[in-house]
Amino acid sequence: MTTPSFIRPLLLAVALSAAVAGCATTGPRSTAVVAPYSDKTELTGRLTINFSRDGKKESMTGKYDWQQDKDNVNVSLTSPLGQMIAVIKVTPHSATLTQGDKAPPQTAPTVDALTQKALGWTLPVSGLRYWLQGYATDSDGKPFTASPANDTVITRDGWKLEYVDWQDEKAAVPRPKLIYATRIALGQAVDDMNIRIFIDAPDQ
Repeated sequence: MTTPSFIRPLLLAVALSAAVAGCATTGPRSTAVVAPYSDKTELTGRLTINFSRDGKKESMTGKYDWQQDKDNVNVSLTSPLGQMIAVIKVTPHSATLTQGDKAPPQTAPTVDALTQKALGWTLPVSGLRYWLQGYATDSDGKPFTASPANDTVITRDGWKLEYVDWQDEKAAVPRPKLIYATRIALGQAVDDMNIRIFIDAPDQ
């Protein structure tokens, strides 16, 4: 049956209205990038680390207190009940790790090697210094800046970063809220090593 000519403009208007409404409800994610990188910052939050040791899968969940300035990084890791897991201090020349009262502090030239040896898993502090603020260097050596619309990168030192959630992705300068970091080699996860990092909101 042929649609009467006077109905056609009405149907067209309804179709266009529906299309516009659909675009309004499923519009593109914000392309705003994170705030400029700051050498000096303090962050708190929670993390879960999944790793393999001696062929067995293990995990660790806890809280962290992160402080950094231009030259140094201090990280305190505690259990969900507030028990100290480790204190890590990094300077331009060395890294020191203290595990409560169990043993004397351990020192090494790099913090990644130190945490792997002492804890059984790698906390990539040298990378996290930038990752926590939404910055990294990609596998081609190019700078990467995260945004809700550009949220995944493989770094030059072999980690896949996924910026899964944001404090407010519609903000003018959105801040990361949840980051997945997975150890990568030749495109494949190795050692079952992945870290989930939840960052508290700035006012917490």
